[in-house]
Amino acid sequence: MLQKKFWQEKSLAQMTDSEWESLCDGCARCCLHKLEDEDTGEIFFTKVACRLLDIPSCRCTRYADRCELVEGCLDLREGFTQFHWLPSTCAYRLLAEGENLPDWHPLVSGNPQIVQDLGIAVSRFAIAETPSMNPDEHVIEWLV
Repeated sequence: MLQKKFWQEKSLAQMTDSEWESLCDGCARCCLHKLEDEDTGEIFFTKVACRLLDIPSCRCTRYADRCELVEGCLDLREGFTQFHWLPSTCAYRLLAEGENLPDWHPLVSGNPQIVQDLGIAVSRFAIAETPSMNPDEHVIEWLV
């Protein structure tokens, strides 16, 4: 009999900090600037990365302090319940919506590099934020 994994047995709220953190696949899609249509509420992602994101590694350079350093950065663990704005591939969103992790997810596949290999990570297309940048000019559509 197959033993269930922690994400199959626990809700997001029940997970330990290490379990929670391990759900992140390292794609950094949540670190891209987003635009919201005021009329429909639809979220549009841009290829403009947060100033704290190290684009090649897809890791935040100041993860512990990010919410204090970047206006609008959220700690999903702090009572946050609205996951609809996260990418459709995000483990937090999938689990919050009652879905399973995809086969390629590092916790399922056992391969942390797969997110880069499949082009799910933003490292291939993200651009660094600049003060004069207009995010409206950099809206993207997800292929995966």
